[in-house]
Amino acid sequence: MSETRYKLHPISAFLNFIKGLKELILPFIVIFGVNFFRDGGITGMFTQGWQGLIPLMIGAVALVFLLISGLIKWQRFVYWFEEGELRVEYGLFVKKKRYIPFERIQSLNYTEGIFHRPLGLVKVKVETAGTGKLGKAEVELTAISREDADRIEKKMEHAKHHAHEALSENEQVVLAEPATESAKKIKMIYRMTMKELVILATTSGGIGVVLSAVAVFLSQFGEIIPYSAIYEEVMLFLRFGALIVALTIFFGLVIAWIISVVLAIFANYQFTITTDEDHIYISRGLLEKKKVSVPFKRIQGIKVTQNPLRELFGYATVTVESAGGSVGDKDEKIRLLPLAKKTKMLPVLKELFPDMDWEPVLTKAPKRSIHFFYRLDFIWMLPVTGAIGYFFYPYGLLALLIVPVTILLAIWQYRTVGYALSEKQVTMEFRAFSKNTFYMMKKRVQAIEVTESYFQRRKKLASIQATIKSGMLGATARINHMDREDASRILAWFEPSNRKLERKKA
Repeated sequence: MSETRYKLHPISAFLNFIKGLKELILPFIVIFGVNFFRDGGITGMFTQGWQGLIPLMIGAVALVFLLISGLIKWQRFVYWFEEGELRVEYGLFVKKKRYIPFERIQSLNYTEGIFHRPLGLVKVKVETAGTGKLGKAEVELTAISREDADRIEKKMEHAKHHAHEALSENEQVVLAEPATESAKKIKMIYRMTMKELVILATTSGGIGVVLSAVAVFLSQFGEIIPYSAIYEEVMLFLRFGALIVALTIFFGLVIAWIISVVLAIFANYQFTITTDEDHIYISRGLLEKKKVSVPFKRIQGIKVTQNPLRELFGYATVTVESAGGSVGDKDEKIRLLPLAKKTKMLPVLKELFPDMDWEPVLTKAPKRSIHFFYRLDFIWMLPVTGAIGYFFYPYGLLALLIVPVTILLAIWQYRTVGYALSEKQVTMEFRAFSKNTFYMMKKRVQAIEVTESYFQRRKKLASIQATIKSGMLGATARINHMDREDASRILAWFEPSNRKLERKKA
């Protein structure tokens, strides 16, 4: 292959600067926040001679360092194609090289941020089978043109289909294009409607993220916030009456909810699923457009989740459990369908995975197991509710309401749990609060574990857990308090066929 060296777009220097600046936002706010609350405020920094300007000088030095660092990273980063590999070289004092064979590349994930789209650029994350171990991409190309991104994809596809051919760069590109076009027929599978997007945003629970972000922000600056002055203002505000306070809290929660809705809409705008014979492509986003490719061969299982509100209206979220790789740098799960009616979800899943059974008949837990779903809760629940009722009498007696709520939740869990077996697939359904259904192919299951407590053995019950490879920690499906014969049946199903033959011969 050609040894032509390619560089990132110059805007990569600016993006590196912005990335470093994000990490210094909190220190900057602390430095200038302290000066804002002290005598004289920010203007007091300019009336105390050079000593008052120390925070500004530190900030200026940090900004200059980040800018120079961004320029150096861009200047020293190069990539090229050689001997069937994507090769990357970067670093100033310590020069690093990384060689990635094209056969090992599992997917190329694209991101178009607000700085990329006006210039026709994309950020490319190169993922391999081992990417998920650290939750980071193997290589990240901060900003390259769409043409350069297509060149990498063509090289990768050509190397996989013609691994033993040795052609010049021009010949490869010419020959790869028809091969790629004939082999990769992109097909539209699903596009989220605006109605589904709004329902997703309003039921996503993002308000908790907004409120937690506010709490984290306040916790970072506890030393510089004038709590005494705020306390006096709050006490003065409380004098207006409970109605005004309640309305203020209500409108505050409404604002947080609106923010969470807007963020969810921005993140999932124009959510689209396309596919070819090897990959599933998921694209979404308004301000920052992302495109994730998921190879079929890396998919270990499918998880369908329904919280009670969505279950009531027949909506569900579908998550792909993939071996290695993730959406971002935090081992995030890949949502195949963020939200869809089950009537629309099933045709999509059947088209993507025609070999799987999406409507199996489940074997439920036996009636004698129902008490096990709430029995252990009483061990800690009754003493706690009794203590609350005694020490906070009479209002503490309201804690006794936890008992019927817990029992009702346990009965709900009992009615949900179940499993189904076919020759090549196991399906497990269970509930904590949200309902979860795992669909796993036999060849993808890493382990089956059966456990029996002393009390379960007396009732001939067992708990069954199946584990598949997914991300850094894996994914497990657990169904509790099933019949012991069900556990034996699942173990026999999972046992390798050669062992079964040996046992029959013996």
